[in-house]
Amino acid sequence: QVQLVESGGGLVQAGGSLRLSCAASGGTFSGYVMAWFRQTPGKEREFVAGIRWISGSTYYADSVKGRSTISRDNAKNTVYLQIDSLEPEDTAVYYCAAKRSIVIFTTRSYDYWGQGTQVTVSS
Repeated sequence: QVQLVESGGGLVQAGGSLRLSCAASGGTFSGYVMAWFRQTPGKEREFVAGIRWISGSTYYADSVKGRSTISRDNAKNTVYLQIDSLEPEDTAVYYCAAKRSIVIFTTRSYDYWGQGTQVTVSS
């Protein structure tokens, strides 16, 4: 059973940076796409960034493009999301997701989800 555990959230001032981690277990992830989503109260969960594990190719939402980096560490089975120049609008619960796929989906059609980690950006 695939399990995803996020960490690294917290309170950050606007303009700062944060790196979120997603530790994955229970599977071999070379055939997976890993993604980060985020959600604020009353809004739908939205795609932030995705990465194909085997190739490292990435895709970003326009809202974070140019100021975020998604990466993976094969040895640690961990996916990271670094966001720089944080804005109050980045405040959300961030979720890690996994799907056996060769395509980075931006919809919520992922098979496995973590429990989420809160990121709060103060102005």
